[in-house]
Amino acid sequence: MADAAPGPSHALSELAQRFGLELRGDGGVRIHGVGTLAGAGAGQLGFLANTRYRKELASTAASAIVLSADDADACPVPCLVARSPYVAFAKIAALFDAEPALQPGIHPSAVVAADARVDPGAQVGPFTVIGARSHVAAGAVIGPGCVLGEDCVVGPGCVLVARVTLVARVRLGARVRIHPGAVLGADGFGLAMDAGRWIKVPQLGGVVVGDDSEIGANTTIDRGAIEDTVLDEDVRLDNQIQIGHNVRIGAHTAIAGCTAVAGSARIGRYCLVGGAVGITGHLEICDRVTVTAMSLVTQSITQPGEYSSGMPVQDSRTWRRNGARFRQLDALARKIGALDRD
Repeated sequence: MADAAPGPSHALSELAQRFGLELRGDGGVRIHGVGTLAGAGAGQLGFLANTRYRKELASTAASAIVLSADDADACPVPCLVARSPYVAFAKIAALFDAEPALQPGIHPSAVVAADARVDPGAQVGPFTVIGARSHVAAGAVIGPGCVLGEDCVVGPGCVLVARVTLVARVRLGARVRIHPGAVLGADGFGLAMDAGRWIKVPQLGGVVVGDDSEIGANTTIDRGAIEDTVLDEDVRLDNQIQIGHNVRIGAHTAIAGCTAVAGSARIGRYCLVGGAVGITGHLEICDRVTVTAMSLVTQSITQPGEYSSGMPVQDSRTWRRNGARFRQLDALARKIGALDRD
């Protein structure tokens, strides 16, 4: 791999002091980029956070490594020792991922309602629409092509990257980041059957997103029917997630892509939800629950822990055979029950 391009540069000793890490080796080594153990080159910092990559340590071309104390003695280059190497690496990598400088002002092509309020310290990009009674706070960045409907609030330091839609009554706290294509505040899926035809139930609530949350590309969060759909602080949603109306998600919970959460579900704090999980409506998941990928949650979870329901991949012949046996389970159970009664 070629050396990293010129840019910000930090001495290893500076990084150790800044992030409270133990330095081993030459603290004068200059770091101007990051990379993997196998891919990093001169001037770059690699990391070892997973033991399966330990075999790559001896041959790394990185100028320095961040790793745990257990691996430090085997490191052939200067290193930073951390209790959590991945967390330390993430903090250091952020030094090399600088945000574009804020450019306050409203682009001439933007359309802003007469009674909307845009702080002079906010940046509003081209072809943006800001609706009636909406407010954009200082330091917020509204990227190109975004649409803010009526009665929306974008808090200080928020970033709407591009083509984000806040339909109506969406309130973002401070430093919320929303990626392209996300839609917040669309109608919840509320229907009532009357004389053989569906009647639409008005969705009169809104969406509230807490400070420091992040919402991935093309994720959708419906507004509440009466009360709000709420994400507490530091909630992290991946791409292409569906959050139904009146859902509440507790602080510091993270949900991976292609998961769907049906209306009025309650998810606690510090939960981890894997990809392509289905969570049915009107149930509760307590704090500190992990749900593994492709699971289906159909009832409340009241005890912290890890839960699974998906079937891991098998070769097709075994899968078909097991499928045939699964269909025979009921008959087999009846036969066993009859034997027990005899």
